[in-house]
Amino acid sequence: MLVVDESRGRARVLREAMERAGYEVVVSHGASLALLKTVERVQPDVIVIDTESPSRDTLENLAVMGQHLPRPIVMFADDAAPQTLRDVMRAGVAAYVVDGLDPARVKSIVEVACARFEEYQRLRDELAAAKVKLSERKLVERAKGVLMKSRGLDEDAAYELLRKLAMDRRKPLADVARQVLDAADLLG
Repeated sequence: MLVVDESRGRARVLREAMERAGYEVVVSHGASLALLKTVERVQPDVIVIDTESPSRDTLENLAVMGQHLPRPIVMFADDAAPQTLRDVMRAGVAAYVVDGLDPARVKSIVEVACARFEEYQRLRDELAAAKVKLSERKLVERAKGVLMKSRGLDEDAAYELLRKLAMDRRKPLADVARQVLDAADLLG
């Protein structure tokens, strides 16, 4: 677990609360600006941040980190402004706790944040897979159109030809469709 807090006193309190809850705190870091490098180096399972109000730099660093090194993030803060809440969620914070740190609730807060993060990652993976399938489907449709036009085939016959080519070449249908489109582009 990585603890981030600009205040040494708060960082110590937070670290102690995490350790009492049974977590191993690998690093207690004082600034959020070098967060990405620290996460790359330490590879923590969870990141816990304590701040009065998350700065724009902190939120930008968290968003970048979420793209490259996604981790569950728990943030304790004093700022309950609606815009701050939206910004924090967009930055990828899994749990945003306002008005202080209650050591008795730390373990459950971290567990909920981890569960929420895992669910978000699952949904993100599903979305990525759906985008790939849609992209592949579009390739197949375009390749069918090329075959229908160039060979005078109906839609079913064009699809069957693509399937046969894919099976004969032992390649995915999308790869064969891409090759058909590349050949059509090459031939003009």
